[in-house]
Amino acid sequence: MSSLRSPVCKLCRREGVKLFLKGEKCFVKCVFEKRPYPPGPSGKARTRKKITDYGLRLREKQRLRRMMGINEAQMRRYYDEAQRLPGRTGENLLNLLELRLDNVVRKIGLAASPRFARQLVGHGHVMVNGKRVTIPSYAVQPGDQIQIDKTMKSNFFVDLAQQNHERRATVMPSWIKWDKAESKGEILRLPEKGEVSFPVNDQYIVEFYTRR
Repeated sequence: MSSLRSPVCKLCRREGVKLFLKGEKCFVKCVFEKRPYPPGPSGKARTRKKITDYGLRLREKQRLRRMMGINEAQMRRYYDEAQRLPGRTGENLLNLLELRLDNVVRKIGLAASPRFARQLVGHGHVMVNGKRVTIPSYAVQPGDQIQIDKTMKSNFFVDLAQQNHERRATVMPSWIKWDKAESKGEILRLPEKGEVSFPVNDQYIVEFYTRR
């Protein structure tokens, strides 16, 4: 299983935006708010250089890739698949990433960060239609039932993630139905245009991959 293992606060500083990769710590103790400049040699804060058109598109692609915690090979495969689907390639790409099981687990509040969501799935704590799924990139479909294993319902970190999710009054996506009492979710439909949660310019990402 491939994943990004870099210090995540440095990734936020490199991209110049908060990527919310450390869960609750991003809301209460964020390094990016104290040092909103690129990582590098200690001492004087480095200023951001003027970015080129290529750099602008590269940073947009890197921002999306790091929010999902996937490597470049995986990102390229998603882009190639998005190209084969009907419709706009950029929208298709964001929809494919939105429907990853680890992303859905985070959406319904069972995990506070992408890494923990990936870990929950990878360790076999998430069930899809009553069957254990250990592939974080598993693509959910309308009608799928998502449920956490009963042994993890009382887990401290899962419970804390759900409490913080409720405390911040995080809006549940309209394409997901969540039953808190049963700790069970259902995928009602595919997300529509504008319902994906990635604050990126998908057109820049398409232009990056189609450059000559």
